[in-house]
Amino acid sequence: MTPFSRRHFLSALAAGSATLGCPALVRADGAAGRVVVVGGGFGGATAARYLKRLAPHLQVTLVEPAQRFHTCPFSNLYLAGLRSWDSIGHGYDGLRVAGVEVIHAMADDVDSARRTVRLSTGQSLAWDRLVLSPGVDMRWNALEGYDEAAATLAPHAWKAGPQTQLLRRQMEAMGDGGTFVMTIPDNPFRCPPGPYERAAMVAHYFSRHKPRAKILLLDAKDNFSKKALFLQGWKARYGDMIEWIGLSDDGQVTRVDAGQREVLTAFGQKHRADVLNVIPPQKAGVIAERAGIVDASGWVPVKAESFESRQVAGIYALGDATLAAPMPKSAFAANTQAKVAAAAIVAELTGKAAPVPAYANTCYSLIGPGYGISVAGVYQAEAGRIVEVPGSGGVSPLDGSPDFRAAEARYGDSWYAAMTADIWGQPG
Repeated sequence: MTPFSRRHFLSALAAGSATLGCPALVRADGAAGRVVVVGGGFGGATAARYLKRLAPHLQVTLVEPAQRFHTCPFSNLYLAGLRSWDSIGHGYDGLRVAGVEVIHAMADDVDSARRTVRLSTGQSLAWDRLVLSPGVDMRWNALEGYDEAAATLAPHAWKAGPQTQLLRRQMEAMGDGGTFVMTIPDNPFRCPPGPYERAAMVAHYFSRHKPRAKILLLDAKDNFSKKALFLQGWKARYGDMIEWIGLSDDGQVTRVDAGQREVLTAFGQKHRADVLNVIPPQKAGVIAERAGIVDASGWVPVKAESFESRQVAGIYALGDATLAAPMPKSAFAANTQAKVAAAAIVAELTGKAAPVPAYANTCYSLIGPGYGISVAGVYQAEAGRIVEVPGSGGVSPLDGSPDFRAAEARYGDSWYAAMTADIWGQPG
């Protein structure tokens, strides 16, 4: 993608074009039926809103336990002290106003034969189509010693909520000169650039409050999203505060002792932390497994044209839970997948041909105030697979000017405000 076209693409994304990267959406006033959506994040809440927008006569029910959804995007900025906790939380009144029934409960089980979802309240919901957007769950004990109890001592903070707040409190309590250790899993996992933005945001906080602190990143791989840009940005903003150790240099952690805040690497090296942030291997949210749509990988295989499950007809899966490579597990990807799935469901219920799908992704990462970087991509369905459109997307230039970096930081803010307004009905 040329610099001009890439800037145009990123500007459009930041401005929040609701249909960019999505199929031509056709309103179907006569569509009727019952669609249950499980999960009120970027995928599920988008699907619920667009199903109702495309087919006002549909009965659309969103099941989400949280009264207020706190987003993983921008949660790293909360750690840095650049965002308040309330600013990354979003309620569901906007969806209710749009005509979506919102039930705050857990979805405990799915009966695909009877087409019902059983809730934690004991209620059973019947559906003609089911959309699951459950995000990720942690693979407890995939790292020896790291289970749910260990996470209360060495938080993963990979679901925005109490874990994120716990990590922030530990950062605040750490003495100046302490060491913050983060362990990073191999692919796939939620938000590929997320750990590296987190390192920058933790460094920003430390540079202001604990300037003698050190950050050690132990990574189970040698390459990661926007690697050269992150390495350059860390050095420019934080000097030698951040040290990254990849797989080839013994960065893969194999055992965790959360009580001692220690980790052991594959070659037997022991590292001790004052604050230990363990990001473990992940899998699709448990309700996807109970619905019978997860394969041996732990993720959900989907049809490229609609994101309907390949294993159970009538069930659609979105976002981080899915196998959708080369699309990353990102918020923007979930948003575009949801719009494609909504259009496909409405077309199916009305007996019309589904529109040709198109997908997009963009991810902004903040190195520090006024210093942003990004990656973008456009995708399409081809012969049953998702493929990247040749010549589309790309990353920020490696030696971008200060003005360019500042512009991308502003684009990131605009992206977040526009996305959250599009989904939940109010800006973040």
